[in-house]
Amino acid sequence: MTIKKEPMHAGEFLLSEGAGNISREAINVAAGPALNPGQILGLVTASGEFAPYVPTAEDGSQTAVAILYGPLGESDIVRRGRAVVRLAEVSEAHLTGLDPEGEKSLAEHFVIVR
Repeated sequence: MTIKKEPMHAGEFLLSEGAGNISREAINVAAGPALNPGQILGLVTASGEFAPYVPTAEDGSQTAVAILYGPLGESDIVRRGRAVVRLAEVSEAHLTGLDPEGEKSLAEHFVIVR
């Protein structure tokens, strides 16, 4: 018997968000590997592009500021995506790359991890 694992769906990590689409923004994501919904993102200061949150980085991506809403494929150019950036409750079990400092940073943007 073959067992298939369903990938995470766009926004599956959301428990609640602000009315309408107030919690989300259209963003530019730096070139790189494929990313799944729920990926914690930081903002690279020099380029203004979002990238996976890396606590040890020194380019701006060391501060968690958003969560990727839907999947993005691997790319060698900047990609357009959507992210939850404010006024939301999210499921910790569905997030990628979260640590205690990232959780505190997200809370400053009123993105609360449950």
